[in-house]
Amino acid sequence: MTSTMTDGTALSGAELDDLRETVRSVCADAGGTAAVRGLSEDAPGIDAGLWDTLGRQVGLAALGLPEAVGGVGGLAEIAVVCEELGRTLAPVPLLSSTVLAGQVLAGCGTAEAALTELAEGRVHALAVAAPDGVWRPDAVPVAVTSWTGSVPVLDGTAPFVLDGADAEALVVAAGGSDGVDLFLVDPHEPGVTVRRVPTLDLSRGQAVVTFTGARARALTAGGEGADVVTRALDVALVALAAEQLGGSQAALDMTVAHVRERAQFGRPIGSFQAVKHTCADMLLQVESARSAVVRAVRAAGAPDALAEAAAVAQAWCGEAFVSVAAECVQLHGGMGFTWEHDAHLYFRRAQSDAVLLGGAAHHRERLAGLLGW
Repeated sequence: MTSTMTDGTALSGAELDDLRETVRSVCADAGGTAAVRGLSEDAPGIDAGLWDTLGRQVGLAALGLPEAVGGVGGLAEIAVVCEELGRTLAPVPLLSSTVLAGQVLAGCGTAEAALTELAEGRVHALAVAAPDGVWRPDAVPVAVTSWTGSVPVLDGTAPFVLDGADAEALVVAAGGSDGVDLFLVDPHEPGVTVRRVPTLDLSRGQAVVTFTGARARALTAGGEGADVVTRALDVALVALAAEQLGGSQAALDMTVAHVRERAQFGRPIGSFQAVKHTCADMLLQVESARSAVVRAVRAAGAPDALAEAAAVAQAWCGEAFVSVAAECVQLHGGMGFTWEHDAHLYFRRAQSDAVLLGGAAHHRERLAGLLGW
């Protein structure tokens, strides 16, 4: 098996800056949060046109993947891109497909064809969460119930499959006699039912996937899948933290611009002490989140250090984004509570992201275990 985050060609500092500016420019040209507002209850999750530009034309679909399939960069590049996507809440499957599914496939060492398709922009979704929404190797909801010759057959129901309803392939963790292994499943095959579910944040589409005698292709054997998923999720946790950082920064910037312009009693409300203190607290949350992300990126290449830093980043960044987004709504006053203003979009994303890969309490518990507390 191969390890993740080691084969893509790393970018220089100047190239990272260029990558950041490119992503920011494409998102701005797409209208920023207008891409989110273009979604609906019937079609949440992905802006296909924006993903074609970012994923295929810019090449972000291959970010952090092995060089053999056209991959480029590693955790630093992923963090930069996710931070910029978080600024505009861009509804693209970078986290679900490129990072979550891509890192798992890269760790299998037997999925080059699937990785090539993913790197070209075809959406893959990862189905590994336990019924409580987190990754637990001892509570995988899908099982290998039989084999048809050399073909495994899966049964079970996978909840919380990010962008699962838009995926062209599913990467599934399933329990068997040897432990947890990974499988590739075509969602259009008989025995697979994909049900899109309502979400608080329309730019975070989720699905429940049911397998009833579904034929699959084995990607790992001998129970190796659990370690692959755990390592890949550490990368995803940092990517999510970077995205939360970007959203927090955007909410802070929006708030500061508003309190500078909004006047009451003949002066800007930003001059009032209570408002100043609130904005200072928001800045502290954002900069602390930035420190957590930078620290995690620096741990790339050291699995134990990355696991600890990823847990710290998620334990902090999820709650920071929720806090900053909530204050953004409050400091915009009545306008902040309207559907027409963007504040609620950031609040929705913050609440959704805070539990996406396990809440802060889960990551604190994991951190305590990693540190032997």
